[in-house]
Amino acid sequence: MSYAVGKKAYGLCDICGQRFRLNQLKKQWNGLRVCPQDYSEKHPQLQPRHKPADPQALRDPRPDTDLEVGQGRVTTNDDPIGRIILGNKLTASIGDVTITT
Repeated sequence: MSYAVGKKAYGLCDICGQRFRLNQLKKQWNGLRVCPQDYSEKHPQLQPRHKPADPQALRDPRPDTDLEVGQGRVTTNDDPIGRIILGNKLTASIGDVTITT
């Protein structure tokens, strides 16, 4: 389909409403036909960049075969450096309870 050139046609600016030649009006990003004084580019913040999602899992996980698995270091107020414990064995004492009647 072909259109007429319209070099003598007039149009109204969608923002200020003044009459301009149709070939002087520019089409904005939001579809409005505006005069050169009211024309504005699309602001970059209206199209934020796509950020990829955070990864959720490892691709090929493998079990830990280290011999030191299960060893840890426990620190207390009395011993800030810490002591090595093996496995899940842990003993503790709370103290003595005396009841007098």
